[in-house]
Amino acid sequence: MTAEHTVPSPGVQPRDHGFSAVSVMPPRGTAAGFRFPAPRRPDRSASPVPLLVADGMAALLGTLALTEAQRQPPLVTLLIIASLLPRPRDGRPAVPGLLEELPAVCGRITVAWLALAALLAAYRPEHALSVGTVLTGLALQGAAGCVLRGAVHGRRRAALLRHPHTALVVGPVATAQRVATAVLRHPRCGVRPVGIVAEQPDGTKGLPVLTSGKDVERAVIQNGVRAVLAVHPSVRAEQGPLLRTLAESGCVLWEVDADSPSYMTKERLAGFSCRRLDMSPALRGSASKRTLDILVSGTLLLLVSPLLLACAGALRISDGPGVVFRQERIGKNGKPFTLLKFRTHRPVDEHESATRWSVANENEMRWFCRMLRRTSLDELLQLWNVLRGDMSLIGPRPERPYFVGQFSQTYPGYAARHRMRTGITGLAQIHGLRGDTSIEDRCRFDNAYIDDWSLWQDICILLRTAGSLVRPTGS
Repeated sequence: MTAEHTVPSPGVQPRDHGFSAVSVMPPRGTAAGFRFPAPRRPDRSASPVPLLVADGMAALLGTLALTEAQRQPPLVTLLIIASLLPRPRDGRPAVPGLLEELPAVCGRITVAWLALAALLAAYRPEHALSVGTVLTGLALQGAAGCVLRGAVHGRRRAALLRHPHTALVVGPVATAQRVATAVLRHPRCGVRPVGIVAEQPDGTKGLPVLTSGKDVERAVIQNGVRAVLAVHPSVRAEQGPLLRTLAESGCVLWEVDADSPSYMTKERLAGFSCRRLDMSPALRGSASKRTLDILVSGTLLLLVSPLLLACAGALRISDGPGVVFRQERIGKNGKPFTLLKFRTHRPVDEHESATRWSVANENEMRWFCRMLRRTSLDELLQLWNVLRGDMSLIGPRPERPYFVGQFSQTYPGYAARHRMRTGITGLAQIHGLRGDTSIEDRCRFDNAYIDDWSLWQDICILLRTAGSLVRPTGS
């Protein structure tokens, strides 16, 4: 989308979407005048390090079954690594019992020893493991693993009983109070609800009902809330901004099924089926995403620098001085930055440039400017924005402050797009949402991209964008 066109901006009328005061709360304390705590360090009780150390020590003890010739450092290292991988994703509300995870632990140990025996038989037949040696190693490592993991789990359960994770329950008041009461009756869950987040109280006795953003903020700060239980299917959609903000402040989100018998999962909380919600996977992959941005943008800038010089020279000859267009756009967390692109149209003044919507009107452009827009070559200078860190290769397209203010008031979730760096291309763009297209649709695709982010998804979007350049249509 470019800013140089001179078509009046679309009328933006505020609409009532039926959201509560909490559900329309802007993330990270923007316009509403409040701010959740800064992201906190993960709880040490959830760290995988103690279990990794326990499994590693058990593997070392298992090597006592080997002879001196068989106990070589590379083989011992291989046994330890094989015993640690693959690991199931941790993070259940309660600490799992030793018997619950015993099949998985024994399975990893068995695979590790069979792999070790196969390698020795293939490359060092003279030191091949006998059946007795393998069984002895399995028994030693299995017993040591059970003892050590049991000790780790015991310490964690004791810590959770003394200091359970405080939680907010989000959903209809009656359902939320029922779930909270059940969880409070089972302290071994390690979770202690301290409040209900709902549109309005219904007179049900129980935990206090929080109906405003200020109430939620106060509860999070005063109680050190670390978990959020969403107890109704509609919560994720209706309270999306709130859940994302709580996730970014360090809370773990769980969707609890208060009515259906079970999910096809093993996670349980006080007998309720539950599953973990990951509302901001992009936060975990920010380093890999930034690495991809630097490598690709730096390489492309080197490769296309002759083309950039040629475009700048042709624009200077055909359209006069001022070939680079600079404009303020809104980036990550609402921070403004200066976006760069080749100038393909000259607005009347700065006010028009900032407040006129972008609609293609190519009859007013010179032929070379039309070619730049149709091939998206006018966007290539934004690779410099990516290299500097103002933007990313993939992400929601940046918009001008004037329209960000309007759209944030009109379209639920629009402000949540700024959780991530804006991009040159994105999921919305490869689905045809460029130029004068639905803002509501773009908002939905942009938030879906952020919620489901993965590095592979970025690579797929880059490949699809490159493919679309073969059939250019302009921005």
